[in-house]
Order: sequence, then structure tokens, then C-alpha cells
Amino acid sequence: MTAEALTDKVDDLYGYVQERCLWHFSSRSWDRQENIDGVLAKAGDMLTGREPVLESPNDRLQFAEAKSMVEDFRERFPWLREAGDEEIRQLLDGLKERLVDIAITQSHNRELKHHLY
Repeated sequence: MTAEALTDKVDDLYGYVQERCLWHFSSRSWDRQENIDGVLAKAGDMLTGREPVLESPNDRLQFAEAKSMVEDFRERFPWLREAGDEEIRQLLDGLKERLVDIAITQSHNRELKHHLY
């Protein structure tokens, strides 16, 4: 896949997440990072046919978020059904990078990094 095609597909996934999902907007930066990591890891498992780890209540919550997201991804983005494991990993890595950058790194919300949180 070309870099341009990868960027276009990550743009599609990112647009969906920004429009439809709230799990990456927790009130603390470490919560945001944990949710982004967990939901996208569970999504990656489901998209590549692996069984997600569901050992804790947080794992199950992230799985529930990922499950509906993956169902919508498959419906809205037919090209995702044809993607191989490596391409899925690249797409989710790009999506994760963008979410972390926007929701954590570039956020102007001072509460995210407040020392009392």
C-alpha cells in the first residue's frame, strides 16, 4: 500500500472515530492513552481473527467499544475486509498515532496533565 493510500484510509477511520466515538476523550491523559491503546488492540484482534483478552472489567469495556466500532468499520469501509494482517496493523497504528496526537499531545485541556489527577 502506498503512503498516500494509507493516509487516506487512516483519514477515513479517524473521521469515523471523531464523529462516532467518545472513548478517547476521558478526563485524564493516562485514561485517554489507556483507552486508545485498549480499544485499538481489541479492534486489531477482531480484525485479524484473534481472540481478544478479556481478563478485567476494563478489558471487557474496551472490547464492547471495539466491537461496535469494528462492525461499523467493516460495513462502511469495504476495503478493510480485504486488508491483510500487516495492512490492518499499519492502519490501526496510524489511527492510534493520530488519536494520541490530537487527544493527548496537542490538547490544550490543562486538566489532562494536572498533578492532582
